Amino acid sequence: MSGVIQQNAQARLIARASAARPLSAVLRYDEGDPLAVRIVFPPDASLDGAEVTWVFSRELLDEGTDSPTGEGDVQLWPCGPAHTMLELHTAEGMALIELRSSDVRRFLRSCYAAVPRGREQAAAGLDTGLSDLLRGV
Repeated sequence: MSGVIQQNAQARLIARASAARPLSAVLRYDEGDPLAVRIVFPPDASLDGAEVTWVFSRELLDEGTDSPTGEGDVQLWPCGPAHTMLELHTAEGMALIELRSSDVRRFLRSCYAAVPRGREQAAAGLDTGLSDLLRGV
């Protein structure tokens, strides 16, 4: 049985350099998928009115609180001591999200307490699954 860690995060959607709007976001971590984190945005934040979930590595989120990181669709970087910027790219365009770094760090502490760095494979049962596969189970 896997545990799920979920935390609300204060965020702002940056529409233009001079305009931003508050945005609710939920950071989610599932011990059954220990290398990944999810950020969930409500339907009112999307173009089609549906809830939007982005999945990316826990390590990427962690690194992004201290230094610029990421390539392609998901990029993160610190913006002063109080904020972490999250840039998301799709075929329809780009969204720039400002997260409170304290929310992100608190979430990451909970994730690493549940599944410490380096123990992700054991938490996911990857070793057992690989052994079963190799044995022909």
